[in-house]
Amino acid sequence: MADICHAYQILSKNGIPDERIIVFMYDDIANDPENPTPGVIINKPDGPDVYSGVPHDYVGDDVTPENFLAVLTGNSSATTGKVLQSDSDDHVFVYFADHGATDLIAFPSSELYSTDLLAALHTMHGNEMYGKLVFYLEACESGSMFVDLPTDTNIYATTAADPDESSYGFYCNVTGMPCLGDEYSIHWMEDSDAEDLSTETLDQQFKLVKQETQESHVSEYGNMDFQTESLIDFQGGSSSSGPVKKESKVRHDSFSVIPSREIQMTKLHMALRDEKDLQKRDDILRQITEVSEHQRLMIKTVQLIASVVAKDDKMATLYMTRPKKLTVHNKVCYKTVVSAFSENCFRLGQNEYATGLVYVFGNMCNQFIPEKIILAANQRPVNFQMSRKILLLTTLHPCADPSQEFYFFI
Repeated sequence: MADICHAYQILSKNGIPDERIIVFMYDDIANDPENPTPGVIINKPDGPDVYSGVPHDYVGDDVTPENFLAVLTGNSSATTGKVLQSDSDDHVFVYFADHGATDLIAFPSSELYSTDLLAALHTMHGNEMYGKLVFYLEACESGSMFVDLPTDTNIYATTAADPDESSYGFYCNVTGMPCLGDEYSIHWMEDSDAEDLSTETLDQQFKLVKQETQESHVSEYGNMDFQTESLIDFQGGSSSSGPVKKESKVRHDSFSVIPSREIQMTKLHMALRDEKDLQKRDDILRQITEVSEHQRLMIKTVQLIASVVAKDDKMATLYMTRPKKLTVHNKVCYKTVVSAFSENCFRLGQNEYATGLVYVFGNMCNQFIPEKIILAANQRPVNFQMSRKILLLTTLHPCADPSQEFYFFI
């Protein structure tokens, strides 16, 4: 959310009026009881408040793929909020930052798949809703969203990672705080803060961000013909006359970078390392145990599904093996079963660790296993033996039938 708020500040300060900016954010950070500065969000250590003044166009339960696509395609009948009202003379800039996995980006309660995003962009092109469109995407495996992006629709996209790798949290070593941003996003936004957008080009920013992003491979897709256009044409308005405030770039050498799916556990271990109070250490240890058990439950759930679907142990192992490169060929199957897993087992938008496991369903669908078989496996009772302690759970595991009791061996 800090990334989104920071992006708004860049666009606003460079002359784009609020009526031409549409903001999606869950809005659960600024007033969270654990926020050490209530009502304030920062995107770098000792940085300015990026939350102040941000429009609340779509927040909470309104942050959905359906509303996002309605906004992009200008479908005002599908939502009650603002939508794009652009035409063929306009430049459109889209920035998205959240969880992701192969061929999907996650919203709080559901997912948006690459096929649906590309279909919406195709609709925009057909309806002449832009002259040129630039899309910046921060998510794990974000490159997979644009592998099939046409090169003849005047869309240029850059992503935090290639189709097969994680993105990374950034500014992660601030005591008592979460990661304050994401690596790719921090680099493009701090560059936009520091440089004159009327002279810097899209290509120059891409190359700089690619060079500075050390942990993942920043990638580009689509139409490369307008890379020489100035950033101000997409991140600024007609009233902008250059950078509002020349900001020096922060040296990043000393700031911790963590794979996005490991942030929760890594931050807990960092807190444990730094905490001296015994009672607080016990509380952190309890949290570590809970997170660890939850992650083990996710893994065991997927393993069980794989074992039910597979004909034998060898095939189950094959499903569970993460390929170096995953291209999902049966996208209908993949969308169907991953959506069911997210709805019935672990919401991907709320369980980033689970996004790192859905490749298993890609493996299954690439073997052209019928969706109904995989869906049936998602609904099987769960009974795992992991160690000696027995814990009775009746409602904790959402894959299981809530009318029955199942024993988990933890």
